[in-house]
Amino acid sequence: MNSSLPRRHVLQIGASLAAASVLPAWAQTPPTLRFAAVFSERDIRADMIKMLAKSVEADFKIEPFLNSTLYKQGTELVALQRDNLDMGNIGPQDISKQVPSWSLLASAYLFRDANHLNTFFASELGAQMKKTVEDQLKVKILGPTFFGTRQVGLKGKKKINTPADLAGVKLRMPPGETWQLLGKSLGANPTPMAYAETYTGLQTGAIDGQDNPLPNVQNMKFYEVMQQIVLTSHLVGYDLLTINLKVWQSMSPAKQQAFQAAADKAIAWSTAEHLKREAELVAEFKRAGLEVYTPDLNAFRDHAQKIYLASDQAKDWPAGMLQKINALK
Repeated sequence: MNSSLPRRHVLQIGASLAAASVLPAWAQTPPTLRFAAVFSERDIRADMIKMLAKSVEADFKIEPFLNSTLYKQGTELVALQRDNLDMGNIGPQDISKQVPSWSLLASAYLFRDANHLNTFFASELGAQMKKTVEDQLKVKILGPTFFGTRQVGLKGKKKINTPADLAGVKLRMPPGETWQLLGKSLGANPTPMAYAETYTGLQTGAIDGQDNPLPNVQNMKFYEVMQQIVLTSHLVGYDLLTINLKVWQSMSPAKQQAFQAAADKAIAWSTAEHLKREAELVAEFKRAGLEVYTPDLNAFRDHAQKIYLASDQAKDWPAGMLQKINALK
């Protein structure tokens, strides 16, 4: 009896083994995408990332590092660019450090609300600004992650009605020139401090106040060391869900489409949850004993616009972009 296998069987087995030997590791185990963000596990955006991770788990494993445990606030973008990080939640202020035109998108009283923000990023104007980031920084923007409108929270009971009332107030702002200009535009003395250090800063008196959306004030328990919240509504707060461009380009078109759809769904859910939570928190903070009130918004808006238009940053804004954004419905 001839013990050798027929030639065609040998060829079939050989072909199968060869195919198996060249299959990438992620064909069996989805590749891990490390995600870094400043927000904590209690943040709605943490659940947004969990939702995204669940949606793409067949193709990727998203591993989140929250509360700046992997990279300090403001360093995530550079980590993405150096291929040391796969995904991040990046502030437009950090992008503006390398792409100065983006300082417009981080200026006070630019976006009216979350809907105006999303309308911009879905428009041709938004596509133009996103492409600039992709071309210059080599990161892909998946979408804006709205996390509430920024308000001023303060120690003490001095009534704040106009920017002049904030003169000399040490208002914590995130590090970076764009953030400091925002604090100045409110009439305050901007004081750079990391997000994770803000509670202690308020507690010890190193700062007199902070500016954050109401959900952040709750998540980080800032309300425990403040006496009032001034509803200045000076900035529609958002970051940008981003992914390393090399990682993005390594995906097939079908996987890119599925990943983007999953990101869109998670971002939309997060936005709705933040809007709902904002509406609830005004009443909650009042019940907790904080004074919550609205100042002269026209005075704050006029002052902020004058500060921005007179700044060096405004020289880098694309011609006509401010007016076009204002005209979006």
